[in-house]
Amino acid sequence: MFKYFRPLFCIAAVAIIATGCQTQTSPVSSNTESLPTHQDSDDHQHDDHGDADVTAAMEKLSPEDQKEAEAQKFCAVMGDTLLGSMGTPLKLDVNGQPVFICCSGCKSRALKNPEQTLATVAKMKADNAAAK
Repeated sequence: MFKYFRPLFCIAAVAIIATGCQTQTSPVSSNTESLPTHQDSDDHQHDDHGDADVTAAMEKLSPEDQKEAEAQKFCAVMGDTLLGSMGTPLKLDVNGQPVFICCSGCKSRALKNPEQTLATVAKMKADNAAAK
């Protein structure tokens, strides 16, 4: 007798599982809003945080480094990522020059081609100085 009910049982089980997946409610959202992110070609994500987070991250740098990072303004690798938007910017020494990056994921790319990195930083500083 069970052999006659087995196909019906399997069909019912599949229907319940499929229906259950379709009717699940999403988890209760928290008070934190989802922040937009972007990824570079090395597949590490960058979050775009608000001004208060950026300011707090930049204040963790020494006064001299803050001045240098503010003159550069953006990550030397991810040219559109504001320094401080990923937490405290990381300082690198590239051929004796200070270079700031947004996160540790950018380090290898910044050091891979030091001349290009330094040229990018010099252009950023010049553009930022002209914008003031």
